[in-house]
Amino acid sequence: MNASNHPIKLKSEAASFLTQCYSELGLSNIQLNQRIDEVNQEIEQTGTYTHTREELRHGAKMAWRNSNRCIGRLFWESMHVLDERGLSKEEEIADALFYHLTYATNGGKVIPTITVLMPASNNQVPVRIWNHQLIRYAGYETESGVIGDPASITFTKKCEELGWKGEGTSFDVLPLVIQCGKRTPKWFKIPKECIMEVPITHPAKPQFKGLNLKWYGVPFISDMRLEIGGIDYVAAPFNGWYMGTEIGARNLADETRYHMLPKVAGILGLDCEREAYLWRDEALVELNRAVLYSFKEAGVSIVDHHTAAKQFKRFEEREEDAGRPVTGMWSWLIPPMSPAATHIFHKDYDNKVVSPNYFYQEQPYK
Repeated sequence: MNASNHPIKLKSEAASFLTQCYSELGLSNIQLNQRIDEVNQEIEQTGTYTHTREELRHGAKMAWRNSNRCIGRLFWESMHVLDERGLSKEEEIADALFYHLTYATNGGKVIPTITVLMPASNNQVPVRIWNHQLIRYAGYETESGVIGDPASITFTKKCEELGWKGEGTSFDVLPLVIQCGKRTPKWFKIPKECIMEVPITHPAKPQFKGLNLKWYGVPFISDMRLEIGGIDYVAAPFNGWYMGTEIGARNLADETRYHMLPKVAGILGLDCEREAYLWRDEALVELNRAVLYSFKEAGVSIVDHHTAAKQFKRFEEREEDAGRPVTGMWSWLIPPMSPAATHIFHKDYDNKVVSPNYFYQEQPYK
């Protein structure tokens, strides 16, 4: 946890956040000072404090703006915040997440959205979502190799231990796994109507259909901790839309994931005998071309990495105009394909972590 055990530190972090938040929202110093007094009294009485809905909404947006690894921050103000802090039952939480999936997918016109559940306080963790992403494919170890996503093998086994059983295909959607307090976690099958999947085809190579590839339309990150003013929201799943290379250059291409480059090279008739033939590069470009084409054909929001880099440049310019320094992790901001063709490759970024923000946290299972 963060500052919840230290009242003095929590008061300081709350005051720092509220000062910036109220300034950006155009609220008066009188309102700010009154609110800080209220928060200090609440911390003294309870050991924690509760954000207003307005503070929560703006704090979640600020956290996106401060996310050093995200290239898509130009759109931070457009995030929709679903306040579900009052939920305490697994079934209620599952229903709220199903709503998030449908609402944010929006028929393909993706809406950046976050669902904020009850925060941790006084060393109590009221809810954790076990999934890395709300929608992800299972991975199975078999005698003939891995079927599905190798990155999901451990979590798939945990789901099976809880009683879930997949069909054993390469693209089985894992269930939601929700744990409230110290109770045994519960799993919930995600309704089909909540899941939008995109079959991967190619504009000029019909043989791509024979690969039987697909991917889910929206990335819903669900295992990060949202920290706002010293308060830890350890269950706060959020989504934007995909950058094409996340799927085409990583999920489907990495040797430790679906490892499709050799098969794509086969379709393209490439000579794979020597690395100097750059067959990997050609296969990578065509796989990414297929992903972008398929999402556009399906009417699902996606951005290519060159456009994303130009959007990030606009974000940098806007932040400079607002008098805010842009922090960033260079190794994550550069796209995994043709990075030197973007301005990001040629710049240095300060990787200072600014609050509010999203943080990685330990898995709730081993």
